[in-house]
Amino acid sequence: MDEPGAEAPRLLELGADPDAVLRLIRYFDGFDESDANADAVVRAAALLAECPAGARWPSGTTIRYDAAGRALPAVMPPPEVIGEPAVWLERAGAAHALDAVLVDRLRHCLRVVAVRGSVAGPTGLDDPALLEVVLSEKQRREDRVRAMRLLGIDPAQPMRVLAVSGPGAVEAVRIIGARVRLVRSAPIGATTAVLIQDREGCRELSDVLNSAVVHKFPASRRGACGPWVGMGERLPAYAAATSWEQARRALRFASSTWHGRRVVAYERLGSLVLLGELPVQRLLGISDVLRVNEFAATEAGALAVDTLEAFCVFGSLRRTAAELHLHHSTVAARIAQVEAVMGWDVDEALDRFMATLALMVRRIALSSAELAADPEAAGRADPTRVG
Repeated sequence: MDEPGAEAPRLLELGADPDAVLRLIRYFDGFDESDANADAVVRAAALLAECPAGARWPSGTTIRYDAAGRALPAVMPPPEVIGEPAVWLERAGAAHALDAVLVDRLRHCLRVVAVRGSVAGPTGLDDPALLEVVLSEKQRREDRVRAMRLLGIDPAQPMRVLAVSGPGAVEAVRIIGARVRLVRSAPIGATTAVLIQDREGCRELSDVLNSAVVHKFPASRRGACGPWVGMGERLPAYAAATSWEQARRALRFASSTWHGRRVVAYERLGSLVLLGELPVQRLLGISDVLRVNEFAATEAGALAVDTLEAFCVFGSLRRTAAELHLHHSTVAARIAQVEAVMGWDVDEALDRFMATLALMVRRIALSSAELAADPEAAGRADPTRVG
């Protein structure tokens, strides 16, 4: 029992004499001198005690194993547990005489492990490396589960991943955390990954977050420089990588133009998500986008395009005029300028659809260019790749 790698006897096989206490101390001292991590130590304690054992750091990182050495979901420690980290045994029957010694040595050993830097507790919950493992489909399932547990994430609970980018991303994460249960967040490259657990529908949540972001970072006629947020679907924790991919795809639809949305949910895109598959240069090369951009290069043209975009968003001349604080005749005159250049008649359903589609493609291209302008993001050819 003196070496952690050796087969350890069960605690119930030991007595309560001084020799048993010394053997228990020597066993955990062996972990102090090895390169074992916190997972290995807590698992060994659970096997030794023949009951679930857990540890939780002030940061929220929780590790918990059952008597057979299987990882368990994170839970809060019993209220009577004190100390840092909080360490406990979940024994169903009467306590063993050496339970207190085991808990004391387990806590001491975990502190030594923490000093060596091999546990996520002292490095913070928002460890980007651990979060990358959780969000990567290339990692083995067991490695993703272990990373979840080190981050204090319960794999049994569904979650949603958001991708936040642009200036103000830190404040945007605070906005998100003030409205839903924020599980974890960490920067991955130029984008901040945010894991949340929510019970709202995607429409309600995206609308609430969009309003909050716009209120904090109002756009002007010159547009906004961020932050932008893409929302993935709420999926089982094991599918976090899929939700992350969706969030990054939705991020391309989040707009820096005056009337575009700042928070976009992947679920609401429907077939439009196919537009996000196109490279930025191909989007910019579409004839309608080229003509709109050429017209918008002048001050008057930019005003007219902005007004048409507002009309496509608000749906009527009267509401558009009210939102822009203009007379409806001014709105109509500006829209007519774009119609003359593009050959559209927005009173016709097909032409209105073409105008809406062209302006959306333009917004995707502009937003994608903004995202790619970040030096950390520029080198990522695949917009869905983790890291």
